[in-house]
Amino acid sequence: MKLLTKLTLFSTISKLVIVLLFVWLLPILVDRVAFGYADYRLKQQEKKVFDVIKTNGIDYYFAGDSTYGSYTLLKEEYVSLEKANALVYPDTLQTAERIVEGDTLNYRMLIRNFDYNDRHYTLEIGKTIASIRQYNVPLQRIALYVLAALVGITLLTDLFVTRTLLRPLSNIIRDKLINSSFPFRQTFKPVKTSTADFRYLDESLMALMQQITQDFERERAFTSNASHELMTPIGILQTKMENLMLSEIDEAAQQRLIDMMTILARLKRIVNALLLISRIENAQYARTDVVNIDQLIHEITDELSDRMESKNITLQSDMQKNLQLKQLNRDLIFQLFYNLITNAIRYNREGGRIDISGSYDNSGSYAITISDTGQGIPDDELNVIFNRFKKGSNPTGEGNGLGLSIVQSIAGYHGITVSVKSWPGAGTAFTVTFPQSMVAE
Repeated sequence: MKLLTKLTLFSTISKLVIVLLFVWLLPILVDRVAFGYADYRLKQQEKKVFDVIKTNGIDYYFAGDSTYGSYTLLKEEYVSLEKANALVYPDTLQTAERIVEGDTLNYRMLIRNFDYNDRHYTLEIGKTIASIRQYNVPLQRIALYVLAALVGITLLTDLFVTRTLLRPLSNIIRDKLINSSFPFRQTFKPVKTSTADFRYLDESLMALMQQITQDFERERAFTSNASHELMTPIGILQTKMENLMLSEIDEAAQQRLIDMMTILARLKRIVNALLLISRIENAQYARTDVVNIDQLIHEITDELSDRMESKNITLQSDMQKNLQLKQLNRDLIFQLFYNLITNAIRYNREGGRIDISGSYDNSGSYAITISDTGQGIPDDELNVIFNRFKKGSNPTGEGNGLGLSIVQSIAGYHGITVSVKSWPGAGTAFTVTFPQSMVAE
């Protein structure tokens, strides 16, 4: 999962948790706010009552009676003042029931006991619970709308800021990793960013890629130069040995010359293989051919039929007859499959079998699999079989160890993939996959 996706999911989930927690707490919070405001209003009314008593005296309320009561039309609020012989209720703010004109109502009440002219009085000011809570639902709805709007705005802001902050990282991945291929021939430009971490990552990647390119160029130049330089003494030695073999020498010397010629021929094959790899890596071959892959495979198997007959190997080929592959170099593709089929013969058992099949996958790519019933490849050697600098076990003693290196170089040059599966003691299967863009209509 991409970093941007992870950050977006984290931001979304965290805000969703906050929203759920807020929705759960909202009724409690609104109720507390409503009751807090109601208590404040009761205390304000209490202050007004005492201001009137201070200004006009307590008889202003009693007007000759022993009690005073005042209710609103719907009995939502009331004020009660009465004389008390003793302390009836303690001073408090509480919720209690009161019977008003035969109706039992729940009130939020302020009860205050006080003395005036050496007499005890009790003041009650109440407001119905229903009137206190009448705005709770609308307030909750408004709060939810505001919360939803704020969450939406913050999510969009977070997404924009996150994308902006991570854009340099996306550019580094795209330019330095996805859109670049080894060997790195293009000139890389530093990514514009104000983030020190991204700048350090970008500079480190460019330095690493430059170092890899320089090392690769040195290795490739050495391989090419060494191969060219070796061909001259090899040719001279071969000519001198051939001349010696034509001269009158004894049979023992003749046999030694034959052995030396065999070794020299093997050295020549190795040098030629290194030269081929060097030319491929230097992009000295055009990729403009359209190849009928079935005909190509049949041409190779016909050429190798004598080898298969000598080991009594059965060949089974199942390929699309008219399939055309484009953007290829026919000679290099011929060499690729020639090496793979040669290996399938060389490492196969007597009376074995070789199966060559082709098929499409879900992406439209075309894969050709060459499997044999030979000795297989040990698991610890599967990771190095394409490496020209490492050689695995070769019980037959044949070959120069560069066949699969050539296969890998040709595949990389064309942008195709080669994979291998092996079962030690049972056989090996190489799969060459051509992308959909190479499959001709």
